[in-house]
Amino acid sequence: MTALPVTCEIDFAAEGRRHGFIRVPHSVTRSAYGFVPVPVISLRRGAGPKVVLMAGNHGDEFEGQVVLTRLAAALELDDVAGQLVILPAANTPAAVAGLRTSPLDGGNLNRSFTDEAGATPTSMIAHYLEHVVFDGIDYLLDLHSGGTSLEYLPTVLAKWGADTVDNDRRRRLLDVLGLPFALLFEADDDTPFATAAAARRGGIGLTTELGGGGRVTPAYVALIEAGLRRYLREVGVCPNLDTEPAIHEPRLLYAGGDHQLVFARASGLFEPVVELGEEVEAGRLGAWIHTPEQPWRESQAVYFETAGVVICQRTLGRAEPGDCLFEIGMPAG
Repeated sequence: MTALPVTCEIDFAAEGRRHGFIRVPHSVTRSAYGFVPVPVISLRRGAGPKVVLMAGNHGDEFEGQVVLTRLAAALELDDVAGQLVILPAANTPAAVAGLRTSPLDGGNLNRSFTDEAGATPTSMIAHYLEHVVFDGIDYLLDLHSGGTSLEYLPTVLAKWGADTVDNDRRRRLLDVLGLPFALLFEADDDTPFATAAAARRGGIGLTTELGGGGRVTPAYVALIEAGLRRYLREVGVCPNLDTEPAIHEPRLLYAGGDHQLVFARASGLFEPVVELGEEVEAGRLGAWIHTPEQPWRESQAVYFETAGVVICQRTLGRAEPGDCLFEIGMPAG
């Protein structure tokens, strides 16, 4: 039996301000003919770029969900030239549950953008976003944070490649967003991330990482709200928004080294001995893993294998082998 198609209550080709649900079929005992309601807002007026703003890609990353919910309420149709699509809770089941992945199928939306439609709610959401919502896209901004288990310094992630024209465009957007750090990476467009899906449809995608720890940090919300208004004005979809100058020039860092991510190799209590934003050298002690349930065991030291800036750190006290403890941004050059 062929899976039922994903549908939408709004017409993305229609002018005006429209809102409703993307309906993802989901038949379960409590609702035989039910659907997963993914909220979407479209503001379309005249000529201009198509811009998609997304949050809740991971449901326990809250800053972006707050920012896009407020933005959707504040913007008027007259602010828009072209089309602005807002998805404040892209993986709605995960967002409602406050979980990174969907409680319906365990799906990680930002690992699900493939050419296969699939039959699970998460894979159907990803396929519909890439092939319908991202159709004709010019720009995607995907707002992330560290979620429950991590905290990030305010950082924007950007693909960096051989195309100097694209690099120049991305660099301009990094400056406009005005976050203190920019993490540059090399990647193919066949990866299962939302930004790669946007690239496959012809758009330029950026991802922000800021905050986390299972909470909303007011200073980070204010920082990205101001940057988002500059971004919308810069790309031309909201050309007349009032904005304030950026107070940060992003420090360019590089991602992609073999030892950029630091993982736990033992179970126990995670005690960091460095702070977010700290500069570290290769070989420096970063943390201890203690086992108070067996206090006679020797605590395990965790060392950094590469030099750079600590841009991300685990927030949970206990760790298991394979848990990420730190992310290091390496100096770009």
